[in-house]
Amino acid sequence: MVFGNSLFYPILGFASFVVFIYMSFGGIRFSFLEEGPELSFVARNGTQFVLDGKAFYVNGWNSYWLMVQSVDIYSRSKVREMMKTGAKMGLTVCRTWAFNDGDYNALQTSPGRFDEQAFKALDYVIAEARQHGIRLLLSLVNNLQAYGGKSQYVKWAWQEGVGLSSSNDSFFFDPSIRTYFKNYIKTILTRKNSITGIEYRNDPTIFGWELINEPRCMSDPSGDTLQGWIDEMSSFVKLIDRNHLLTVGLEGFYGPNDPKSSTVNPELWASRLGSDFIRNSKISNVDFASVHIYPDHWFHEQVFEDQLKFVSKWMLSHIEDGDKVLKKPVLFSEFGLSATNQNFSISDREKMHRTVLDIIYKSAKGNRSGAGALVWQFLVSGMKEFSDEYGMVPLESSSTPIVFIEQSCRLANAKGWTQLDVSFKEYC
Repeated sequence: MVFGNSLFYPILGFASFVVFIYMSFGGIRFSFLEEGPELSFVARNGTQFVLDGKAFYVNGWNSYWLMVQSVDIYSRSKVREMMKTGAKMGLTVCRTWAFNDGDYNALQTSPGRFDEQAFKALDYVIAEARQHGIRLLLSLVNNLQAYGGKSQYVKWAWQEGVGLSSSNDSFFFDPSIRTYFKNYIKTILTRKNSITGIEYRNDPTIFGWELINEPRCMSDPSGDTLQGWIDEMSSFVKLIDRNHLLTVGLEGFYGPNDPKSSTVNPELWASRLGSDFIRNSKISNVDFASVHIYPDHWFHEQVFEDQLKFVSKWMLSHIEDGDKVLKKPVLFSEFGLSATNQNFSISDREKMHRTVLDIIYKSAKGNRSGAGALVWQFLVSGMKEFSDEYGMVPLESSSTPIVFIEQSCRLANAKGWTQLDVSFKEYC
């Protein structure tokens, strides 16, 4: 298979790769009592991430489920397996939830009250990632209802008689709820890992913090409410933790006063959500911008080839913003193609993935601000209840891992080898 400027991967080579991973899972069991590998903090220099003084471009994935699968000892092997699989594919960053508010196996059971078993699960995720040389982008709350989200905070304030409104958007403007969330931030950032003994704010395993997954405040389409919230919360994070990078968690939609709202946004609705890519990302305490890519959800009538054209236009527009306006890195922190699309095929999904990864590679070659991409989402076998229309099990596919190994090889050859596990080099 030939992919752009990439390399040829024979079927035999892929088969040996799969055998290699399975053999690796069989006998190796490390102890957390052993000192983990030495890691450095990922930093930012202008429009690039840097690691140990060199430009660092991200090839990674999303597995939102890591913490909830680590609460019970019997399911922790899935987390280890996922980390091993990612490392053997040369992936460097995994984005996952560092929240579970009021849900089953909740981390935060009520405002300021935490379940220690769930916290130890998050400790385990971070320790496991460290052992495999994987860094984590940790999201602190959900705009959506899954795992509690902003609606759970509003419900708590309402139940305690201090809420100003039953609207979910009061999460962004209610002083009591803001206090709840600040307490949560402080507890997470100052947590001392029960396995490694390292406070989260001092652990380079953590790539960075994401304030909120896909924030929207539709009750204020001007964007002022969300802007004020981001400004306050980003400042609060930096008061506690100056070691780590910080992003918002935006989808990337341009605000109503931005000319690109009519030329780049998918449709008119995208400028009326209360978020504003440029304005939100310009905040001084926000270190890098985040963008999501879901043309199949944003356009319901577009054919696949038109969706691919939009992906290129969308990415190049945001990379241009990073280079010229924001002067910050831009991380495409979610992208995928739904299996529920009419006429869906694995080859179309891989074509979409390659379109995204090719643009990142070209950005890396040109030292531009397109700083990486995280596919949504990877799982391991036996996790149907955690999957969705985008879910993939790399070892159950004959071709999906190749797409991401190719990217790992290309980025490593262009920018240097940063992976702890470099066994994937034999497939380069």
